[in-house]
Amino acid sequence: MIYVRKRGCHLAVRSSLMLISCKSHELRRANRFSPCHYGASPSSMPSCSPRCIGAAVFPMQDPSFHFVQSFATVAGTILVQALDPAKMCVQLEKAMEEHRYSDIWKLYEQYSGVDEFPRKFIVNKLLRICGESLEGEWLEKAYGWVERALEEGRQNQLEYDTLLYLSLSLARGGFHVQASTIVRKLVELQQYPPVTAWSAILAHMSSSPAGSYLAAELILEIGYLFQDNRIDPRKKSNAPLIAMKPNTTAVNIALAGCLLSGTTKKAEQLLYMIPRIGVKADVNLLITMAHIYERNGRKDELRKLQRYIHDAHNLTDTQFRQFYNCLLLCHLKFGDLNSASSMVLEMLRKAKDARNSLASATIEMAVNGKMTSPGLSSEPGPLSKHGNDSEKNDLMEIPVVSFQDFIQDRNHTKLEAEARNKLDQMLEKLQSHVEMITTKRGILQPTERIFVRLVKDFLEAGKPKDLAEFLIKAEKEDSPVSVDSSALVHVINACISLGWLDQAHDLVDEMQLAGIRPSSSVYSSLLKAYCKANKGANITCLLREVRKAGIQLDSSSYEALLESRILKDDKAGALSLFKEMKEYKIARTNQEFKSVVQGEDADAGLMGKLLHEIKEGQKVDYGVHDWNNVIHFFCRKRLMGDAEKALKKMRTLGLSPNAHTYHSMVTGYAAIGGKYIEVTELWGEMKSQAHATGMKFDEELLDSVLYTFVRGGFFSRANEVVEMMERGKMFVDKYKFRTLFLKYHKTMCKGKASKVQTESQLRKREAALSFKKWVGLF
Repeated sequence: MIYVRKRGCHLAVRSSLMLISCKSHELRRANRFSPCHYGASPSSMPSCSPRCIGAAVFPMQDPSFHFVQSFATVAGTILVQALDPAKMCVQLEKAMEEHRYSDIWKLYEQYSGVDEFPRKFIVNKLLRICGESLEGEWLEKAYGWVERALEEGRQNQLEYDTLLYLSLSLARGGFHVQASTIVRKLVELQQYPPVTAWSAILAHMSSSPAGSYLAAELILEIGYLFQDNRIDPRKKSNAPLIAMKPNTTAVNIALAGCLLSGTTKKAEQLLYMIPRIGVKADVNLLITMAHIYERNGRKDELRKLQRYIHDAHNLTDTQFRQFYNCLLLCHLKFGDLNSASSMVLEMLRKAKDARNSLASATIEMAVNGKMTSPGLSSEPGPLSKHGNDSEKNDLMEIPVVSFQDFIQDRNHTKLEAEARNKLDQMLEKLQSHVEMITTKRGILQPTERIFVRLVKDFLEAGKPKDLAEFLIKAEKEDSPVSVDSSALVHVINACISLGWLDQAHDLVDEMQLAGIRPSSSVYSSLLKAYCKANKGANITCLLREVRKAGIQLDSSSYEALLESRILKDDKAGALSLFKEMKEYKIARTNQEFKSVVQGEDADAGLMGKLLHEIKEGQKVDYGVHDWNNVIHFFCRKRLMGDAEKALKKMRTLGLSPNAHTYHSMVTGYAAIGGKYIEVTELWGEMKSQAHATGMKFDEELLDSVLYTFVRGGFFSRANEVVEMMERGKMFVDKYKFRTLFLKYHKTMCKGKASKVQTESQLRKREAALSFKKWVGLF
């Protein structure tokens, strides 16, 4: 203890602290303070007990010690007392056993101040307790401690199991960046986590767009170690590394996450890596590949994949439906309406044959006295439905794994099952995106959605004849319906509502040529639209067709004709129409036809959806997809000269490159290396096109551009990309770019700047320092 007179208190305390700091090694050995007296001899120093004064923590300059400072108002002295590390360790362990998280961190902060290097088992136990809590505040504190320890080079204090368990807890708690960082650090420290463990971390990360992007990056980084048989599996020393190799489940998780978040270019990059690391493709992987090829417009790859789909023996109805939905969408994306319509008609024919076979089997069984179902239905019964519901509940409620269970399961079988359950959930979400095709009794059938899409594309392509042929054939294959409720009539009414009267008239003519007599409602709707548009020649032509077909018009049509004659001051024509109405005893307006023209008919569901699709949708330029495929092919083969020629030809044809085009070019330049000037020119073109046409930059394109600029040391351009990504609130993987900077520009901007610098050198240095600060290297 140290006693100081009240007079000159501030100076005496300051001097005492300096003396204590200088004598720290002696104080640590004696575990007490030697008396020190200012202005009085030790014998004259008054005694004082700690009980008679209030104690308070007084911080010291030396982080290895904490002192208790007390002010005695009566004696006028100051008491400074050392804390006992052993006692604090006991209190900390007790708080952790009782899960008093707020007390745990307060005690730990005091304990870490007393002991410069806290005991290893205390640190790891603290991190495990925080990981088991799954609460954001304690997970953040635990990760912050790990981050500081790794930066200070104290990784020896961290156990492998603790870090892996904390990464899993962070992923479960939604801290996906932190979880991926720990996995990356483990790989750097050559403490390789097995794929059965880190695939579960991957599964939880893939629940968010940023996490799914990081999951794909992890697969690429870890998979890079195994490309082209770099690791010899025969060496026993490589066994931990081989256990970390990505498997089919991990790849499926990453691909499904990319699809759900829309990062399909990164997913396609993963597909190119799969054969190089020897991952076996299962049925789920084949279907996921189909989704990726459809999203990116790879029709040739989809056609090649079709052979593998047909050869797969364990393909379910749902997976079969997903593949053909992707194939159908790809046909539409490229404007191949003939192939798309042929697919739909083939489905209708097979469904009709299945219905006939089912009817024949039902009649045969009824004759034999067996009224049971022939068993063709794929719908689950009550027991199987109940089982499916319970299975879904099991998927949604995965029990939290404690650290004790985690270390006891050395093969991580529970985590592997958890990863597969999460994969099943993601694949189920992916199935819900299938809209064009459904399955009934195991037979593919087109939905109303595909009819709407085909009608829209046929009309935009100016092919009413092909559209009418398709709809007529479809109605013949499908169950017969009345003319008024047929799909073709709904399409005609939709064209009339949109003002596309010429297309509607062409469809009516195609109906007649096909031997189908249009109903009076069709002629009435078209006639009133012509009258409203004041098209006299078209009105005369249509009236001639109506009378030739022997169709009687309704009162609303005559009223529209009368109004048209009156507006043209055609009194003779109006009087002739009035006499005709009187002769046929037409006296009142039929509201049914009016509602059909205005799109208010409750039965006209197809027309309503078509109107919405045409009004909301944008016309697609199919030529862009074709040229994108050509450019992508050349870039993959690293034939950048041919890719540049294809891009130039694309521009001369009046087609504007999009994000897919530029992404292929940038990744192609990055693959051959050294083409930084070319990427800079592309970047300038992209910015000008975005300003002129409003082209949107996506996260994957900007990430590729940023990677190329950082690799080449173009930091002023890199800062532009970073600013654009942050302005668009896009996710940026700072860990990747920090690693890239340290790999290629580690010695850049170290030490003092040269006194003699040009303005260009100064700007380059400032840009590099700005980027270095952004990635967290300051």
